[in-house]
Amino acid sequence: MRCPYCSHPDSRVVDSREAKDGTEIRRRRECNACGRRFTTYERVEEAPASVIKRDGRREAFDRVKLLAGLLTACEKRPVPRAKLEQIADLVEAEISSRGDREMSSEEIGNLVIEQLRELDQVAYVRFASVYRRFEDVNQFMQELRKLLLQGGRES
Repeated sequence: MRCPYCSHPDSRVVDSREAKDGTEIRRRRECNACGRRFTTYERVEEAPASVIKRDGRREAFDRVKLLAGLLTACEKRPVPRAKLEQIADLVEAEISSRGDREMSSEEIGNLVIEQLRELDQVAYVRFASVYRRFEDVNQFMQELRKLLLQGGRES
């Protein structure tokens, strides 16, 4: 590993530890030339996950984009960010578990909607309205009736 301070090509590992729940290895290194220490992280390189959009295009999965949508749906709601992170983790894990590492945006949306339905009914309706492209009040009312009939928990 090349030293970030003097660019010398050799360094030695001083300490190694697991990081990020065992998915990375953190290594403390010392440069053989200048003696300064630096940290490197090692992880398995995976093929990027893809989302198949409604029009058939493929796009790289973007966790930040998913979280932004969840945060918007939960704006001014008593939903902890950690719960939204868990939903994003669930979606990411679901995509990663597939051999082709692809998932349709419809499947992702349905997975998120199911999680939000259990978490917060208002956030659920907000997310569903954008995801399912509600165009008028009647579509909102239909979704609310379904929610009431299912006896969803109060938020």
